[in-house]
Amino acid sequence: MVMDTLKRQFEQIVGTDIHQRAFSIDRLREETLRNAERKKSAYDLIAVDLPWIGEFVSKGVLRPLPEIMDVDRLDPSDFHTAGWRATHWGGVPYGVPSQTTPELMFYRKDWFAREGLAPPATHDDVIAAARHFHDPRNGRYGVAWNAARGTALGHTFMMTSAAFGQPIIELPEVAGGFDASDLAGGHYRARIDSPRTRDAAEYLMDLMQFSPPDILSMSWYERVRPFAGGKVAMAYGYTLLAPYFELDETCPAFGNTGYLPHPHGPDGAPIAPVGGYALCIPANLSEERVDDAVEALVAFTSPSAQKLYIQNGSRTAPRYSVGADPEVRRLSPIFELVDQMSWRDELQFWPRPPIAQISDIINLCGMELHDMLRGIVAPEEALLRLQAQAEEILERSVQ
Repeated sequence: MVMDTLKRQFEQIVGTDIHQRAFSIDRLREETLRNAERKKSAYDLIAVDLPWIGEFVSKGVLRPLPEIMDVDRLDPSDFHTAGWRATHWGGVPYGVPSQTTPELMFYRKDWFAREGLAPPATHDDVIAAARHFHDPRNGRYGVAWNAARGTALGHTFMMTSAAFGQPIIELPEVAGGFDASDLAGGHYRARIDSPRTRDAAEYLMDLMQFSPPDILSMSWYERVRPFAGGKVAMAYGYTLLAPYFELDETCPAFGNTGYLPHPHGPDGAPIAPVGGYALCIPANLSEERVDDAVEALVAFTSPSAQKLYIQNGSRTAPRYSVGADPEVRRLSPIFELVDQMSWRDELQFWPRPPIAQISDIINLCGMELHDMLRGIVAPEEALLRLQAQAEEILERSVQ
């Protein structure tokens, strides 16, 4: 939407017409894979969800940036560490962060202050606050989140498990969580059925009691709309969705929203799972278009471009320099808070490790756990089935 507003301005910057297509997340992945099968790419630049990097590199979809440009032109140290590292595979960058948008906990700070409640720091705090505010007869609910079947719920489970201290594959522990920087070698082991993931699944079951009645169909936008409208006390949401209430003075949540990293379980720590998209150059782009595509890539991800996006409604800032800009900080508290989360190592990409099989596992989790939330299977059975099926997926070769 921001690019629609700025299209003519960027056409002057890059010196040519801009044609763009927008897709929902699942359709975007399908279109990118379909485009990779063409003899020549129909797109000069493609937006890639960060967890897809491993799959797309393994399938030969993306150009490695060092082969076509001087990566130092991008000023890599200016990007949030987690966002920049998430664009790498085998130590090589394949894209440039265009949106670094962590998923946070949004909460009505005016409601919490009025009731004398502290912001929720742990999962127990979330349940207690959700129970306190839940009042269905008066159209008020405790918490909204991604519980729609498939991709949406799959992401929720992975991030919730991370907040309980458990990645969905075995990863080496490091300061700040787990190390997902060396995944190109393969040979992963699933960790979907573990004591911590069982706690995460039980937490999701507890959330169901204090959620809106249509929670099982809520995905990316649907969870934020009731929060913006004053019907929900808390909502898990990406910062890119904050304009729904930050830019609308008629919303009850306008000016009354606080932002927190994910509340954590007993063995976890505060975490802000990094999401968003990287801009990448397709491997099958015609050679005569590559140099111009590189210049456009640099232009669209530059500090000046990122600031323009924010001034026109965006609430994502992949670069430290942009988040620290006084004019930017006056527009929203999000930018300073996300910078602080990055400095504290709370901004992490390991909750959704970008292995080649991640999309299949995300979808699998979202299908099986939807049955769990509906009461068709118990959490223990759902996780056992997930573990077995994930092990089968991880044994397959990716082509």
